[in-house]
Amino acid sequence: MNKTHQDTIGLARHTALFLAAALLIPASALAQDDETLTKQVELEEAPEAKGESYFDYPGMDELPEGEFGEAVRSGMEAFVNTLQHPEAKRHVGNGQNCANCHLGGGMAANSSPMWGAWGIYPKYRGKNDHVNTMDERIRGCFTYSMNAGASEAGGPPKPDSQLLKDMQSFMFWSARGAPIGENLPGRGYRSVEKPEDGYSISRGKSIYEAQCAVCHSGDGSGKFTADGKQIFPPLWGEKAYNWGAGMHRINTAAGFIKYNMPLGKANPVKKHAALSDQEAWDVSAYMNSHERPQDPRWEGDKASTAEKWHDHACLYNQEVRGHTLGEGTQ
Repeated sequence: MNKTHQDTIGLARHTALFLAAALLIPASALAQDDETLTKQVELEEAPEAKGESYFDYPGMDELPEGEFGEAVRSGMEAFVNTLQHPEAKRHVGNGQNCANCHLGGGMAANSSPMWGAWGIYPKYRGKNDHVNTMDERIRGCFTYSMNAGASEAGGPPKPDSQLLKDMQSFMFWSARGAPIGENLPGRGYRSVEKPEDGYSISRGKSIYEAQCAVCHSGDGSGKFTADGKQIFPPLWGEKAYNWGAGMHRINTAAGFIKYNMPLGKANPVKKHAALSDQEAWDVSAYMNSHERPQDPRWEGDKASTAEKWHDHACLYNQEVRGHTLGEGTQ
């Protein structure tokens, strides 16, 4: 059953999936004393799909029964509504859900779908010189995208915990029938080359006000119900992803924004963009020109942290609006 534009957007709206940090976005680490999780690397670009064909993932009416089915359902709920899940929420130190950067309930092609992630792990990564498991990758996402250090639990889920088993059960189920070890079309985000004109924070501000503020608020704080359920995620400030999350990279955020935002105008499956490359880079720069929680790999000062961990397209330790970014919000 090939998934249509309407199927994907309908599911995205149903599960309230919006922007935040991504599972396949480079992000790792528990803290400085857990060196197995402290490296960030760019993932290999996914190949182009032939025609409009992507992996035929299971439908929502195909959820399994029994104990495995319960694990899949729990993992799906933890992924989509992390802030409400009874165990997952203990590891969230901000206002994010895992699914904010994986549209269509983690199923939409070109929006880091879980069916594309499952089959490439375990995976050797030369930059940290060891085999990374999916368990490890999820823990890294809690550390950075969910700012787990500021959570009730004080860190990400423990290795091999029931929560991680449930989330991996959901991912395994989503990839049912997918080839193992292949970089599938639609796996990650589509890259957007840096424009010849670079990027402009001031232009990005205008784009944000016109296209993004209606959902994410003028101050980037997102929108929530009275009981704390997320409607639209924060993009900066204390409830946003932290300075270690992959989405703080301007190029990464631009790639996500170009084909996923504004919600309902862009479509990752159809590779339909509402913004130009230049606009995507500009608004990404504006979004990431604001403070957010500190990088968990903090080296004691911004300069040394930037030198060791931020040798990429970002604004950490850069002066913007008279302020040198990287102080954090905590």
